[in-house]
Amino acid sequence: MIEPKPKQIDHSLITHNDLRIDPFYWMNQRDDPDVLSYLQNENDYARVYFEKYSSLQDELFQEILSRIPANEDAAPYFDNGYWYFKKFKEGFEYPEYFRGEDLNGTNLKSVLNVNILAQEFVFFHLGEFKISPNNKLVAYTFDTQSRRIYTIRIVNLENQETISELTVSAGQDLEWSSDSNFLYYTTKDSTLRECCVWRHRLNSEFSNDVKIYEEIDDAFYVGLNISKSSKYLLIESVSAVESNIRYLPLKSPVSEPVLFIEGKEHLEYYIDHLIDIWVIRTNLDGINFSIKTVAIENTAIENWITVVPHSNDILIEEFELIDDKIVVLERSSAIPRIRIIYNNNSSIYVPFNEEAYSVDFYKNLVPSSNFLYLIFSSPRTPKIVYKYSLDTGNLEVFWKQIIPGRFNSDNYLVERKYVMSHDEQLIPITIIYSKMSPPNPDSPLLLYGYGSYGISIDPGFTIPRLSLLDRGFVFVIAHIRGGQELGRNWYENGKFLKKKNTFLDFISCAEFLLHENYTSPHNLFAYGGSAGGMLMGYIMNEYPQLWKGVIAVVPFVDVLTTMLDESIPLTTGEFDEWGNPKDYEYYHYMNSYSPYDNIKDQEYPNTYIRTGYHDSQVQYWEPAKWTAKLRLHHQGDQIILFECDMDSGHGGASGRFKQYKEISRDYTFLLSLLDKMDND
Repeated sequence: MIEPKPKQIDHSLITHNDLRIDPFYWMNQRDDPDVLSYLQNENDYARVYFEKYSSLQDELFQEILSRIPANEDAAPYFDNGYWYFKKFKEGFEYPEYFRGEDLNGTNLKSVLNVNILAQEFVFFHLGEFKISPNNKLVAYTFDTQSRRIYTIRIVNLENQETISELTVSAGQDLEWSSDSNFLYYTTKDSTLRECCVWRHRLNSEFSNDVKIYEEIDDAFYVGLNISKSSKYLLIESVSAVESNIRYLPLKSPVSEPVLFIEGKEHLEYYIDHLIDIWVIRTNLDGINFSIKTVAIENTAIENWITVVPHSNDILIEEFELIDDKIVVLERSSAIPRIRIIYNNNSSIYVPFNEEAYSVDFYKNLVPSSNFLYLIFSSPRTPKIVYKYSLDTGNLEVFWKQIIPGRFNSDNYLVERKYVMSHDEQLIPITIIYSKMSPPNPDSPLLLYGYGSYGISIDPGFTIPRLSLLDRGFVFVIAHIRGGQELGRNWYENGKFLKKKNTFLDFISCAEFLLHENYTSPHNLFAYGGSAGGMLMGYIMNEYPQLWKGVIAVVPFVDVLTTMLDESIPLTTGEFDEWGNPKDYEYYHYMNSYSPYDNIKDQEYPNTYIRTGYHDSQVQYWEPAKWTAKLRLHHQGDQIILFECDMDSGHGGASGRFKQYKEISRDYTFLLSLLDKMDND
């Protein structure tokens, strides 16, 4: 089949007297017949390619499924008098949620069956569900468009009858008042930014709801939380560099929200409440955050008392309040750590015995408890929920992920290495491989990177990755700047006018792996999604010779055109990440790395690009245009494939198993290139 050749209509884009010509600008006309025809042609072209490897793709898919129990239970948790259970049953794509009065799961009653909710829809995503304090009602949000636009529904748990439903541009956050008579929720504006908070009175019309807060600054997003004490609703208005929080006593549900402190430029703070004090995580003293406390009545900054001081070497990421203890999730030398601080200011760390791992809090919903629940995994260790005794320090397994078949974690090795970057910074990398296939120049190697928004890529366990490792692949995570693996500075030095550090770090990692004989150029692959797709675009433009193949998922590649269009969802909130191209300096810097604007007449690596038509984060036309322009300038015979799932968005297909069809297709692409190479 001949590769698609879409029409070209030159469109002039002029900013700061700089002219850019975009021949594929017309692709942003959603639902236009020519656009739909082009997307269909691309899907057909990719389908023909993958049909040659259909048996391999099916083998990979079935192999992944064989490692997932047909009937699978998630770790239970306790909340307000009940144990809650999430269960997957054989033959169903979605979970069912139950509750019971004991941990043994006797006399369970269904709370929410997502399979029934989803049965009429091609796509279905459950946002949040919240049980009312009187345990009689459940409110939940759901998205059937894959645009992260939610419907709100309230159901009577005694008879499963719907009490009310609101179909608006809602966010996914929900919280109840203490008396179960009011529900708080958020709504979005035309750019899909959560901007308003509403109060709904039970058994009344949604049209009578009261707006209790509106954020007019389009750099800020509004979210809802409830304090650990269950006494306060927290209205969090947050940008990339600043936060403002209001609180409302849930026993006085119609009262006005109270501003925690007067706004201060570039001040970030996040609060929680327990035992009559506020606990605050803030960057007041430094970019890596500190922990402070303040009395309920006098929250002004001058009254804040430091509990955990700022450190240049330790990033404080989150905290939990349990009884009179503050539990901190912190990060040092790219390793997450759990620190427990007692009321006498003594502290201890929860021990973990692996070189590289992922750990986080797991549903610690009981404020007065002797136990802390943590979810842990590593590249070789499936998920474990630990129950840690705050009294004795005993760490016991509460729940663990079961992998059917012959899986043995001892068959895999994990290494943590440090790579010297272009500017003499040490970049952590995590290397994973099978003992049966130790790295060598003939090893196929997949290098993964993200490096944006301060998101740290912790090396946890994933089932699909085993299929690559068992076929001799080495998998490497590059913990590049733009994330926060080495603290907030690691993020700050990978954004704005330092964004290229992200890309060059990734290249340094690739060159290290080649130099140290973990692989060779004809076996080196790269993978990135969303902002990581921008990374893929840069490395393809500037270092195309390094890669045998590249996979870019929902890639953000048309940086300038998107960031200059404030009508596109989420653009204005992104100025604090990339900069505003209306500023001359930012424009020219972004123009120097924007993947779409820097495509050249050269030989590009084999490339597989995929996206979702309903993506609200990165609009479908970015990867569509990128594909067309890449083909226009590509000088070699390497394959360039593009697929657009017409039913999904940024997160891909919904459902328990559908996601693995996408992953098995990714892996098929990688393995097909090795197959082609071997047959040359």
